[in-house]
Amino acid sequence: MKLLIIGGTGKTGRQLIAQALEQGHQVTAMVRKPGKVKLTHSHLRVCKGNVLSLPDLTAAVQNQDAVLSALGHKRFFIKTSILSQGTKNIILAMEKQQVKRLIAITSLGINDSRYKLGLYYTLFVIPVILWFYFKDKSKQEKLIMESNLDWTIVRPGQLTNGRMKSDYQAGEKLGHYILTPCISRVSVADFMLKQLNDNTYIHKTPAVIN
Repeated sequence: MKLLIIGGTGKTGRQLIAQALEQGHQVTAMVRKPGKVKLTHSHLRVCKGNVLSLPDLTAAVQNQDAVLSALGHKRFFIKTSILSQGTKNIILAMEKQQVKRLIAITSLGINDSRYKLGLYYTLFVIPVILWFYFKDKSKQEKLIMESNLDWTIVRPGQLTNGRMKSDYQAGEKLGHYILTPCISRVSVADFMLKQLNDNTYIHKTPAVIN
């Protein structure tokens, strides 16, 4: 398949690119700084672009079969709309180019999964450190849900750099009110790519945890 991967310089995005290429997909990675993509491959095209630019996204989405978004940022302590505005542009670009399949990563602890990232996140991390970030992620999810795309929102637990585990869990009712569920980035990338050939979670919000 021809895949556009957004957020490819992040830790999860890099896993998405590597695994997609291993599976034989043709990958376009749209990034702000192409030099940060160290991987080279005959099926990888790196294009410079910004998710806040609708023309950049419209050009990148053209002729793709699906879009995978690992969009994120590190501006945790300031009010921002990067995730929601960037996602709005992704949706508009996909609609214009008639690309239907969107698989996007957000997080447990958002919207109807609130409190399911454990007490530590619920009582401290989200309200103290990630308040603006999670508010923007919540808006991001709502924009996707209100679109006409064939979307899947993937909600991982706390992300780690651990190894791939074939027995990770996925489902809409997962999470924990007390303990913090975790999942490796490599496992999240694996699950996201599996959704390309699986309609089980279209218009759904599966959590992914160990």
